[in-house]
Amino acid sequence: MNSKENETLVASSFGKLPDHLLIEIFIRIPVPEWSQVSCVKKQWATLFREECLWQAALDRTYPSASRAKRWPGPIPRGLSRRRYEALYVSRHIFAIDGELDEIVGHAYLFLKEQLQRSTVLPPSGILHGTLIDQFIACGKTRDVAHELASQIWLAVLDNLEENEHTFLILKRLAQEGDVFLPYPYTRSIKVQWRVFEKLLTDFRDCFSHVDYYDVLACAKSKFQPIPSAWLGF
Repeated sequence: MNSKENETLVASSFGKLPDHLLIEIFIRIPVPEWSQVSCVKKQWATLFREECLWQAALDRTYPSASRAKRWPGPIPRGLSRRRYEALYVSRHIFAIDGELDEIVGHAYLFLKEQLQRSTVLPPSGILHGTLIDQFIACGKTRDVAHELASQIWLAVLDNLEENEHTFLILKRLAQEGDVFLPYPYTRSIKVQWRVFEKLLTDFRDCFSHVDYYDVLACAKSKFQPIPSAWLGF
């Protein structure tokens, strides 16, 4: 029996299994392979869109999540898939354990989606303020809220795809006018630095001559001295 016949036999055998057994198998497969598995059959793709699979994955991988209470604040918790994604982000991007796991993951997903999907990007002060309000609503101090929000900004900036849309987002963030906001609603210096760092190193080839010097002037108005690596169009 050749490999193609083997694949056909395996697919046929799996196709006879009821959905609840398929779910138990799928949630034991490494997460990075889920997208490939869901493409094998239409039935499997449907399972990965349904709440029952994500609830089973949530219960198996993060059993304490079922005991987590809903929290106040502007960022909703969502259904099982959203909760699983938030917990996965918290563990694998932030390496955080404990009560903040899910909240940090949801805040990360919220900010990343706002930056990636918005045709009209909200002012960064509004996005940052939403993160701050979420953490303060959950009982965190202003200092802790500010530090968590800064970590989330840095992680999102580092995980955006390198494409034209990201370039335009970063340029918009770099050229935003300074607006006075009380602490902790101001973005941290390290977040502002990362915006310019990515623009003037990773995306330098995307600039026109005029835009490059406009952004460089903005950088010089905020930071002195600026790194030599940012110089030279």
